[in-house]
Formats: sequence, C-alpha cells, structure tokens
Amino acid sequence: MINLFWPIIIVVIANTLYNISAKLIPAEVHPLASLSITYFTAAVLSIILFFITSENKNVITEIQKANWTAAALGFSIVGLEFGYIYIYRVGWNISTGSLVANISLACVLLIVGVFVYKENISLHQIFGMALCIIGLLLVTK
Repeated sequence: MINLFWPIIIVVIANTLYNISAKLIPAEVHPLASLSITYFTAAVLSIILFFITSENKNVITEIQKANWTAAALGFSIVGLEFGYIYIYRVGWNISTGSLVANISLACVLLIVGVFVYKENISLHQIFGMALCIIGLLLVTK
C-alpha cells in the first residue's frame, strides 16, 4: 500500500511548501527574478539527486535521451509558478487560491483524459466533477 501512496505524500508535502513559499515571496521582488533563484536551486538539486539515484552517472547521455517534453515541461512550470505567485499577489488567500486552481485543474484533466487519451469516464467521476464545480461556486462566492 505504501508503494501506491508515497508519491502522493511527496506531492502533498512539496505542494504545501510550494504554496507557502509562493505566498511569502516579497512583493518588492520581480517574480521572474525570484523564479531564477528557484530554477538555479532546482537545477543544482536535480543534478545532485541524479548522481545519487542513477546507476548511469553520465548526465549528458541521459539528457540526450530527452525529447521536446522536457522543454514543454519547463515552459509549463514557469507558467504554473508565475501564475501561483500572482494568485497570491492579486489577493487570493492560501486556503482558497490553490484549492480553486487545483479543482479546476482536476476537472480539465478529466476532460482531457476522456477526449485526448480515450480514458473511460464513470458515472461516479461525472458526479464528482459536478460536485467539484458546485464546490468552486461555493468557495468563490
């Protein structure tokens, strides 16, 4: 059972730290200057963790195996983090800003899963999405 949930636990802990950090970025600093420090830190940590966890210690060989998705992920992460910084700068509370963003994301990904990846959708999922939309309406009123 732990094999199923340890990645979820990491995501929840990291996302909690992420949102607290995004909210606490000083208003005086330009968001992209702050993100430059963020990505430098992430790059250094990624390289260190690569050497700790990889059997093949040739990082250049591994980078050469990557495709366009690595760059696309980079673009999406910058947009995600820039958006989160501004969620808090425009006045969203930490308790609702992330909630609204993540519930909206879950609904969009359900639709993407059905139409792009031909995943099956159950009546429970449709009902859950409807509850999410009702929840969004209640939370944002």
